[in-house]
This record gives sequence, C-alpha cells and structure tokens, in this order.
Amino acid sequence: MTGFSVEAEAVAQRLRDGMAGGVLSFPLTSFREDGDLDPEAYRAYLTDQLAAGPGAVFPACGTGEFSALDEDEYRTVIEITVEVADGRLPVVAGIGYGWAQARRFAKIAEEAGADAALVLPHYLVEAPQDGLVEQLRRIAAGTRLPLIAYQRGPVAFTPEGLRRIAGIPTVIGLKDGHCDLDRLQRLTLAAPDGFLFFNGAATAEIQARAYATVGVPAYSSAVHAFAPEIASAFFTALRDGDETTLTDLLRDFYIPLVELRDRVPGYAVSLVKAAARLRGLPVGAVRAPLTDPGPADLAELERILDAGLHLVEAVRRPAR
Repeated sequence: MTGFSVEAEAVAQRLRDGMAGGVLSFPLTSFREDGDLDPEAYRAYLTDQLAAGPGAVFPACGTGEFSALDEDEYRTVIEITVEVADGRLPVVAGIGYGWAQARRFAKIAEEAGADAALVLPHYLVEAPQDGLVEQLRRIAAGTRLPLIAYQRGPVAFTPEGLRRIAGIPTVIGLKDGHCDLDRLQRLTLAAPDGFLFFNGAATAEIQARAYATVGVPAYSSAVHAFAPEIASAFFTALRDGDETTLTDLLRDFYIPLVELRDRVPGYAVSLVKAAARLRGLPVGAVRAPLTDPGPADLAELERILDAGLHLVEAVRRPAR
C-alpha cells in the first residue's frame, strides 16, 4: 500500500473517483487581443468546461500556457478555477521550473485553494535519478499540497526512482508523456498499490487503448478544452468497449488532428486554442513563443473539427 499522508490519500481518492467518471480537463488560459490575461473570459470559458463533467481540472499546465504566466496572473487563474469548481471536483494546479521556483508557485496555488499540484518537467537540464528524486523532495518539503510528477522531455524515472518518489508521503502519482509502454509497465509494477498513473501523451486518446493495457486507463484530454462532447464521446466508447465509435473517432478526427498538430512546433497548444476560437470560446490567441496557425491550417482544422462533431451527433442520434 502507499505511504500517503492522510490529506494526500483523501485527494488521491477524489482523483480516483473522478477519473472513473470522466476525462481530465486541462483548460486553456484566456488572453485579450493585447495579450493581457482576461479573467472574466477565463471564468466564462471554464464554467462551460466544467459543465461538461470532467473528472478533475488542471489549470495553468501545458495547455494553459503555464510558462507564459507571471506569478500574479497564475494566482488569478488558480483562484478563478477554485471558485468555479466550488469543491465539485479536484483542482490540480501546474507548477514548475526548478524546485525553488516550483515551491513559489506551489505556495500561490496552496493559498488560492488548489487541492494538489502537477510538477511540470524542469527546464533544459538533463539530470540523474538522484537529482530527479531530490527535486521532488525539495518541492514536497515546501508545500502541503499533494504532488503528481510529470515525466516528459528531460524527466524519466526508472523503477527504482519511481519507488523512491512514491515513498515521499505527498507524492501521489505520475503523469507519463513519453509513451514508452515497456518502461511504463515496469513503473506500474514497481509502484505501491494505490499510486496514481495518468496517460499524458500529447493527444492522449490516440494512445488510450494501449495505455489501458498496462494498467493506466486515466488520461488528460486537450480535445476537452475545445470540444468536450467529442472527448466525452470517446471516453464513453472506451469505457463501454464500443469499438466502432472508437475507430470512427480515431480515423476521422483524432488521427487527422495529430497529423496537423505535428506539422509545426507548438501546435499541440496553438491548434487547441484555435479550435476553441472556431467554436466561439473566449480564449484569445497564444502568447509568444507560440504562434497561431495560418489560414490554410486553420481551414483544415475547421474541417477536422466539423468531422468530429458530426460523428458525435451520429452517435447521439437514436436509431430508428
């Protein structure tokens, strides 16, 4: 069994319950035309997001352009998220950079009322397992918030490293973005019972069936940020074993979306924001160094989005 603290176990259980009933929402952050944060637009957008029934909400993470926010903006985003969530589902705030800065963001998230924090990969440097473990220990020493580690880019845990971070009483889980199922299977087998795992692939639905086979059914959904009805239809089909709907959505929506995403660095976020704008959602443009898609890619994105929405409508339409 895990050695979670009492408070951490309570949050972990809320996340388990939420993951069983819905995808994990990673909302966009709303900016005005001049690039400033738009708190009221974010509040309106987030209200719609949560009305779709995600299992948990992760504000100011990668999709929310964490690295583009200053500390005051970050505080505003977390405070609004906590207010809109109103205790109905867990709020897991993104934190990151080196451990000293991550602790500053954790303190802000804690003061704003977040339930836990997702530790985004640190900046640039490669590090050995001892350093990766120490990074989490130092962050944990500076906050009461339960922590979820995110392995992606320069962060990759070995089974022994995973056992060591799982021994930190407030580290409750691991989000994986490497998509190496051999490595991930070894990690799940090394973890204590009750330790949480999340599929954090760039477009997680593509990998969802494969991740589930190694014991990681929960996943984050960038698609939920602009088309929660598509994300929810996929989640329901996966849960119910509806292979026809899964295949149709993968072939006609998710794979074309990924092929478009892979054309330009940063499209994993900027395409999501562009799709949200196509749907009239008040999110604004991305901040530099990300760039918005040009007219041709935007037109293709609109075609892909329309195809996904039509598929969902067909699934919802009762048989005659």
